[in-house]
Amino acid sequence: MDILYAVLLLGGLAIVFAILLVLFSVIFHVEEDPRIDAVAKMLPGVNCGACGKAGCHDLAEALVSGEVKKASACRAGKKDKNFGPIIAYLKNTPGPDGKTIDVGM
Repeated sequence: MDILYAVLLLGGLAIVFAILLVLFSVIFHVEEDPRIDAVAKMLPGVNCGACGKAGCHDLAEALVSGEVKKASACRAGKKDKNFGPIIAYLKNTPGPDGKTIDVGM
């Protein structure tokens, strides 16, 4: 009988915590600029950190926010020098605020 009480208590706690997690994920949801994922997919994806950021997603976030002004900050992609699609995408795609970003080579 003691085992049954323990299982019911832990099961009840699991249900309560699951409901709280769902509730908090809805309340504290943060919208991310969709351009960040698009730019991250255009980067080489090696996550080397040579640009000074934690990885390609972090560099994409810095490019979209305007913190980094040149797409060539990605040293892994300098061999290909294929930053044209990133520059064109950011120049032609407005964000949620309606502004575009002018990034250089």
